[in-house]
Amino acid sequence: MAALTLEAIQAARSRIAPYIRHTPLMPARVLKQSLPQVDDLWLKLDCLQVSGSFKARGAMNALLSLEPETLKRGIITASGGNHGLAIAYAGWQAQVPATIYLGQNVPEAKAQKLEQWGATVVFEGADWDEANQAAQARARADNLTYIHPFADARVMAGQGTLALEILADLPEVDTLLVAIGGGGLISGVSLAAKTLRPDIKVIGVEATGAPTLHHSLQANQIVELATLATRANTLAPRKTEPINFEVIRNHVDDVVLVTDAQMQAAAQWLWFEMGLATELGGAATVAALMAAAYVPQPQEVVCALVCGAGTDGMA
Repeated sequence: MAALTLEAIQAARSRIAPYIRHTPLMPARVLKQSLPQVDDLWLKLDCLQVSGSFKARGAMNALLSLEPETLKRGIITASGGNHGLAIAYAGWQAQVPATIYLGQNVPEAKAQKLEQWGATVVFEGADWDEANQAAQARARADNLTYIHPFADARVMAGQGTLALEILADLPEVDTLLVAIGGGGLISGVSLAAKTLRPDIKVIGVEATGAPTLHHSLQANQIVELATLATRANTLAPRKTEPINFEVIRNHVDDVVLVTDAQMQAAAQWLWFEMGLATELGGAATVAALMAAAYVPQPQEVVCALVCGAGTDGMA
């Protein structure tokens, strides 16, 4: 498989352009509840992406990189919800069968949406890690093409197209805030951003109940979490993979942590102030600012990626 490079990300941008949206950048001009110590905040709205999250970028790039003979047998993955939706969308576009394995911690509403895209849904295991083992076994048994949600250079390249859009639309940006689940999004975004702008700062945001990269970077090796304790299931694999860890270790400046309650408050803020319906993981970057887990310098231009749609802020 090809390595993750800026050239691969630029090629992905051209490849997926007919199938994804160049999503808006919204200036966060608040009306009532201002964010402390944040002078210049922009929101990258990939919650408005096809299928409801940034994941459509990586899924389409991976699918469009496959040979037709391989593709027609069908594609399969395991997901916390958003990658599954993106794979279902990609399968629908290509008119090939898509099978999505979900852990029991994924909301039923996401399973229903997967089926609306025409995917076959299988619940297996308590969480993503257990569902993923089952999906890989099924892929081997039935000769299906397995597309990993984050440890795949094609997927990472697709996610990296977000950085190309941000730098084109907001060239003065100083800092990118990026939520982390397994690390596919921040891998692609950080490599593209740092290659084009070595001075830019990239800050990852994880849930306190799933601090996969935070602990791994501290230990300077991949750490597998024994337990998960977060409702943000899209941010909750037990471990990252070597391909992601190496990119993140070399290109990400810091990883900060936010609680479920802080993500809930941020999702409510996004709904009340911005009219944006997000899931907990989609609000994680704003939560980092609201909770002062990351405090910008005066006049620092910050772009927070709002990466997934949902109804958590409407509760």
